[in-house]
Amino acid sequence: MNDAWQWELIAKHDSLTEGPTWDGSGLLYNECYASTTYRWDAASGESSVWRNPTGQANGMKFDRSGRLFACEGGANRVVEIDVAKPGNEPTVIADNLDGAKINMPNDLDIDGNGRVYFSDPNYSDNPNNIPHESVYLAEHIFGGNWITKRVTFDTNRPNGILLSADQSTLYVAESPVKPNLKRQLRAYPVNSDGTLGGKTVLFDFGPGRGIDGMAINTDGQILATAGSNAGGAGSAIYVFEPDGLVRSTHRSPADSPTNCTFGGPGLDVLFVTFATGHVYQVRNTGMTGHLAYPRRMF
Repeated sequence: MNDAWQWELIAKHDSLTEGPTWDGSGLLYNECYASTTYRWDAASGESSVWRNPTGQANGMKFDRSGRLFACEGGANRVVEIDVAKPGNEPTVIADNLDGAKINMPNDLDIDGNGRVYFSDPNYSDNPNNIPHESVYLAEHIFGGNWITKRVTFDTNRPNGILLSADQSTLYVAESPVKPNLKRQLRAYPVNSDGTLGGKTVLFDFGPGRGIDGMAINTDGQILATAGSNAGGAGSAIYVFEPDGLVRSTHRSPADSPTNCTFGGPGLDVLFVTFATGHVYQVRNTGMTGHLAYPRRMF
C-alpha cells in the first residue's frame, strides 16, 4: 500500500457522489440520491448546482466531440445532456431492450464511432425489470434513432466499465453483493461490430468490495476505485497494468470510493468521488489521464 498521495477535499455532500467528469475548466459530478449534478469550478474552488433533477444520474462521460452522456439509474435510461442548456429535457438514447424496460444504468464509456457501452445492474430492493444484469451497446442508426444490443451474457452485476486506450478491450467491474459470487476485474475483447468476445479475469477481489468505477491514464494503466473500510484491504485506488498486474495501491481518506477521472489543464489531476459524499482531488499522482474530451492543454 503506497500512501504518498496528497488528497485535497474539494466538496462534501450528504450522500453518495459519482460520475466525475472534467469539462475543461471544472468538474461535473453527481449526488445520485439527491438527483443533482454539481459543477466544481477550478478557478473559484466552489461547487454549484448544474442540473436538477437528473433521474438519479450516476456515470457520465463526454465523447470525442464534447457531447455529454449520462446513466440515469433512477429513470432507467441513458441520455445525452445539452451541455449549453443542462436544464432542458435530455435526449434518451437507451431505455429498453426489445421493448422491456432496462434496470438501473450505472456507468458508461463511448468509443470513437460514438457507440455507447453501459452497464445495467440493479442495486435497488425491487425486482429486476429484465431478468439479467448485463452490459449493453447503444448505437446510433440512420434517422437519428438509437438501438440497444446486449453484449455480455455472463455478468451478475456489472458496475464500472472502461475502454482501453486503443479501444480493443472493454474492462468491466463485475461487482455483485452476494458473498457466493465473484468480484472481479474482467477484460472483454471488442469485435469490429462492437460486440464482445469471451472474458479474461484480470483480478479477483475475493470476499471484499470490488471495483466501482475506473479511469485510464496515458500509459494504458487502469485506475480503479475499490474496497471499503468494512473489511479486506480497505478503501483504495488500485493502479492496474492492462494485464491485471497491480502496479500500486493508494489508500483513500474516505470510505468506499465510487469513481475517478483525470482533469486539470494538463489532465494530471485525479478527481475521486465517494459513497460518503466526499469529492477529492489528488495533484501529485505522477500520471496523466487519457480522455476523449477535452484534449490535453498545456
